[in-house]
Amino acid sequence: KEGTMLQQCKPKPDYVNFKDKMFNDLDKNWIQLKYDKDYGRNKQPLWVYQYLKHGSCCQNMYNQNTYFSLALRLKDRFDLLRTLEMHKIFPGSSYTFQEIFDAVKTATQMDPDLKCT
Repeated sequence: KEGTMLQQCKPKPDYVNFKDKMFNDLDKNWIQLKYDKDYGRNKQPLWVYQYLKHGSCCQNMYNQNTYFSLALRLKDRFDLLRTLEMHKIFPGSSYTFQEIFDAVKTATQMDPDLKCT
């Protein structure tokens, strides 16, 4: 629902660690960069966090596997790296927030939720 924060919905779903093809797909496409490789693969903290925060709100419609399958398909819909390259924005250089914001918006057709760190 546009304009609605869908997070931390009740009841809290159970998360079951992935060990199959979905694990391989997530490990390749949704990398847990904040964590040591073994810890990330064994505990899956990023995926747990995302599922409990956002997947909880659609658990009546989608199980855990379906939720992550949809997330990966959505990721594939928007090739943000290619979009940035088309706008002459490349890794390792400096750009204004507005330049990046505008480039991403051309792909998503919505104001992106970007934060600078």
